[in-house]
Amino acid sequence: MKYFGEGLSEKHKELSRIIRKEEKLEQAKTLFLEIHSKLNLSGMEKAEEPIINSASAQTCMRDKIERKALSTIDFLSAKADREDKNETDNLLRDLSKEEYALMPTNKDETIAWVLWHIARIEDLTVNMLIAGKKQIFNEEWKKRLNVSISDTGNAMSDDEIMELSRNIDIDELLRYRKEVAKRTREVVMDLKASDMKRKVLPGALTDIQAVGGVTEHPDSIWLLDYWGKKDVAGILLMPPTRHVMLHLNDCCKWKEHIRSKKKIFAGDQLEE
Repeated sequence: MKYFGEGLSEKHKELSRIIRKEEKLEQAKTLFLEIHSKLNLSGMEKAEEPIINSASAQTCMRDKIERKALSTIDFLSAKADREDKNETDNLLRDLSKEEYALMPTNKDETIAWVLWHIARIEDLTVNMLIAGKKQIFNEEWKKRLNVSISDTGNAMSDDEIMELSRNIDIDELLRYRKEVAKRTREVVMDLKASDMKRKVLPGALTDIQAVGGVTEHPDSIWLLDYWGKKDVAGILLMPPTRHVMLHLNDCCKWKEHIRSKKKIFAGDQLEE
């Protein structure tokens, strides 16, 4: 059942059709950025656009002032009635910190884990495999996020997922994901037509393992083989787009489950 991403599947199909066509490069970039902006908190796309009128300037300044005074979570709640919100804003704007850490059933994960997972994968694949740069995540971010892991979380047990979700700093997690998204957009805007069919940088796969982006666990290390078969277009069509769409759809479903007062999975037992 579809809970998130109205119209995005159709746009993604169009992106898949044109992304490797040299004459469609700028159109493909524009479409990617449109899709990507809807998968992140609103305002991400404004980073590339000049402020062209006083109303825009006032809104931008108000956002900066509000962000200084509020945590990221409180800021999302404060802008709940703003007209510029998107589906990602609607998903996250009124979640409590406790709800980020709830696992609806033993077949699910948590919203906090999803945000960690999709941000880590986007950071690793776009920056290291496409751009040949260092990832954004580092020891400083590790401390800020209050996490003990560096990998994508693919091989975590239910108990490990819930522990991560209870301990991670949600405000910093949202800030980390924002920085990852901003960098992705910069990388995409710099791509040339010849880049799209280029295979991912092979040495970067080894580097991802070296920095702890994946572990030796079979449920984690398979990612290197999967990513290694992709070209740049293939990476753009999955980690920062389609992969995120699927996971945010799950999050919307889980939010509905949590808000419906149904039983919640808690390790070896269910909580009312």
